[in-house]
Amino acid sequence: MPNRLLLRSMHKFLFKHIDNSPLIVFRIIFGFLIFMESIGSIYTGWIRRTLIEPQQTFSFIGFEWLQPLPGNGMYIYYAVMGLCGLLVMVGYKYRWSMLLFTILWTGTYLMQKSSYNNHYYLLILLSSIMVFQPAHKYLSIDARLDPKIKMISMPRWCALVFILQMFIVYTYGAIAKIYPDWLDATVAEVLMKSKKDFFLVGEILQQKWTHYVIAYVGILFDALIIPLLLWKRTRQIAFFASIFFHLFNSFIFQIGIFPYLSLALVLFFFPTQTIHRIFLKRKPFYDQEEIIVPKYHKPFVLLFVIYFIVQIGLPLRHWFFKDDVLWTEEGHRLSWRMMLRAKSGRTTFRVIDTETNLEIPIQIDDYLTKKQQRTVSTKPDVIWQFAQRLKKSFAEKGRDVKIYANTSVRVNGGELRQLIDPDVDLGSVKWQPFKHSEWLRPSKQENAPKESEDNNYFD
Repeated sequence: MPNRLLLRSMHKFLFKHIDNSPLIVFRIIFGFLIFMESIGSIYTGWIRRTLIEPQQTFSFIGFEWLQPLPGNGMYIYYAVMGLCGLLVMVGYKYRWSMLLFTILWTGTYLMQKSSYNNHYYLLILLSSIMVFQPAHKYLSIDARLDPKIKMISMPRWCALVFILQMFIVYTYGAIAKIYPDWLDATVAEVLMKSKKDFFLVGEILQQKWTHYVIAYVGILFDALIIPLLLWKRTRQIAFFASIFFHLFNSFIFQIGIFPYLSLALVLFFFPTQTIHRIFLKRKPFYDQEEIIVPKYHKPFVLLFVIYFIVQIGLPLRHWFFKDDVLWTEEGHRLSWRMMLRAKSGRTTFRVIDTETNLEIPIQIDDYLTKKQQRTVSTKPDVIWQFAQRLKKSFAEKGRDVKIYANTSVRVNGGELRQLIDPDVDLGSVKWQPFKHSEWLRPSKQENAPKESEDNNYFD
């Protein structure tokens, strides 16, 4: 009996039908934004710098086989993604267009780490969710061509999945900021130093009081925005706060479509009547509140629960690694640690011929672009990958070598410290994704290295 009541409550929670105006409007905006993201990557030179100029990109470990298309292939790749965005926007071949974009975007995310951003990962999740959404059931070419699919309602899970996803994103974002360098505004100060030449606001961004405002508004916004949007009395205030917050981030940090995507997701927090009245007045409004349980409801509920268990669990995994994630980077990705710290440093490599025991001089410019060099300067996994690449390169020439890395890294403008044990041959080290890398030096060291020129890296 209790199980039946639980199942009935779950059905009501997930499968009660509501008006689908928010989803229809979101599909149109989402399609436009992913079109702009794809085409913008071409016109800003991002594709050229990140995917065409490098001899080889640093893919996620295990996906080394996933490399950019040769020649101008990546321009075509992104043009296809842009086309998918337009097709999603107008609702033509919606599911296939959405699925193709999701696959292509996931591919470009996994094939390079030089431009890593949590927002890119979020777009994978949102795109994957959109594949399963009935977002083409109204105001779409698909519905015009096949009137049988036309609907003015959607199950409530269609909105809940976005609300829960963003609650996880913002909550972990707030929790991650509760550490000394953020609370004393050190991070904000370091991040704002590069903004001093900004029109009108450059000088204001250098003020200490501004750094504290940025630090504490950042925590409060991330922690409270979802509850405030859910509560009717504070919804409008939270919405206008979101507009200011995200436009500020867009202007200052220039983080692509994410601020506008976040604002678009606010559609699911307002009453469906409000969205219908503002955007789709001619559409019939659905108010029957039927509970329509799909045939395969049990696998769906199981998948729904498993998905959110994974989403809750992934950001916690860095607690199972030794030392501070800010230093080691172990468990940093996929964890909503957004704009949380600034790292800078410099890494040099020594290549030793095992037969002669003599050092082989290398020019890092012969292997890496400037953008890649900034990543190699501070990221342990990328440093390891480059050592493996050097080892393989010399092996192809018939030479067996040892690879040592000398690194000097600072976090949030602090003291320079050695990141990698300089006596460990990284070329012979195996990567262990679920264990702490013992070749990493501890974050707390008594003797810091001398000052050197830094390559800055922010995320």
